[in-house]
Amino acid sequence: MKAFPAIRITKTPMPITQTEIDDAIELFSPVGRIRTSKMMGGLMIYADDLPFALYDPDSGYFLKVDDDNRAEFEEEGIEPFVFTMKDGKTAQMNYYALPERCYDDPEELKIWGDLALGAALRAKAKKRPKKKKQT
Repeated sequence: MKAFPAIRITKTPMPITQTEIDDAIELFSPVGRIRTSKMMGGLMIYADDLPFALYDPDSGYFLKVDDDNRAEFEEEGIEPFVFTMKDGKTAQMNYYALPERCYDDPEELKIWGDLALGAALRAKAKKRPKKKKQT
């Protein structure tokens, strides 16, 4: 497996602006009905209520990956999302950077967004259903 340099996030985040939220919704609109939620100084981005992308103000957009689509991202030389935790250790999430060409090409963004949405659907299918509370 080819090793890629990781994108590391270490700065204290500034609050997300409404403009950043609007930009994310507009950018990913070819993928589906988009909504966002603020998360750790960034945004989690949902298409049809599935978390498939994230935004970090310092590093840009990242798409969800899993074992089924990771190779396509790595073949492009795309880097994973890595961040530094409070204890100084680094952690890698199952998100890889959005290819540069997707910022200006809605058709390319749809292709890559659909790959990430597929990973989100597979992750949802793996989750156990929540147990109902006894009354």
